[in-house]
Amino acid sequence: MRRSARAVLAVGALVVSAGCAAQDSGAGAGPAEPRTIKAVSGCGAGSWTGPADLAADRAPARCTKGTPAPQPLTETRKLTIATGTLSAEYVAPLQVAVEKGEFKKEGLDVTLKVLPTPDALPLLAKGDVDAQWAAPEAAVINGVNGGFDIKWVAGNFSPDPKSKSGLWVRLKDGESASHVPMAGRKLGTMIGKGSVIAYPMNKALKKHGGGLDEVQFQALGSADVLTALQNGGVDSAWLLDPVWRKVDGDDRFAFLGGQPAGEPLGGMLFGPNLLRDDVDAGVALLRAYIRTINTYFAGDYKKDPAFAATLAKLLKTDRTVLESTPSLRMDWEIRGGTTDRLQSAYRAAGVSEGEALPESRLVDRSLYAEAVGHRP
Repeated sequence: MRRSARAVLAVGALVVSAGCAAQDSGAGAGPAEPRTIKAVSGCGAGSWTGPADLAADRAPARCTKGTPAPQPLTETRKLTIATGTLSAEYVAPLQVAVEKGEFKKEGLDVTLKVLPTPDALPLLAKGDVDAQWAAPEAAVINGVNGGFDIKWVAGNFSPDPKSKSGLWVRLKDGESASHVPMAGRKLGTMIGKGSVIAYPMNKALKKHGGGLDEVQFQALGSADVLTALQNGGVDSAWLLDPVWRKVDGDDRFAFLGGQPAGEPLGGMLFGPNLLRDDVDAGVALLRAYIRTINTYFAGDYKKDPAFAATLAKLLKTDRTVLESTPSLRMDWEIRGGTTDRLQSAYRAAGVSEGEALPESRLVDRSLYAEAVGHRP
């Protein structure tokens, strides 16, 4: 059984108890009193971009370096953030925030705990962990449908336009990259249908006469995906950074598409602890995260040799490998309609449960808006 399927089943088995907990904690209700939004020095007009802006060349929101300034809580809060890995580049802002003391400046004692999504989701919903660095995958949305008090509160990144992380196909005789009939082909991936990657994957497949319901999925380990594509074990594969470098420039293979530019598909998820019970700590956590991006990840961060070396050490990877792909465009904002597009892909893949949820049930931009002083 693939990981995504296990995630869906795990959530399904626990939604009843989580639903009761959500009712007890007032799930779906906003903070008891309206929050006061104050202007934040260093965070001007560029610290917010309209969610409806889906332009691929949209400049991500930014404040000046070192801002928003810390606003230490009166008492230290101990928070646990669950993450599926500590070695992926998109987790780097959290690693750096811990390393550079950005969380501590807010009065937060943050622990990053590695937990698979199926294990972390019920813990987040019950308040046993405070936040999760993940994505609104099918398991998350199915859980919210079943009563989980969870929302997506901040984005993570979008790819550099030069990146070719995404769907690659082995071309048959006479085929060109402009049109590759994908229906019926075998697709090797370590990412199942319930992942957010289902959305860009479905989009790429449809451009070439296929869809998630028209290809054969074959689950493979991360070390086997490239090998299977190269030796013909599968017809196509979703290749991540920096693996796609191995086939780039080889005319036997074609890149069909990846994650949409300018549209983060994951980031920070909050449960009831930070959504309802301690919103001050939730805002403080996002403020530290946003400050880390503005200070260390505002542009092409891999051009700084010293910082690239620091990242490689934190991520436990080879610096040469890290520098072989473009810097990610770190982005704390969430685009409008992303959860609608994700749910459409999950329905196409047959992994969604219940009715489609409105964005308001899944997304809360108010906390990062407060952190940068944006008044809606």
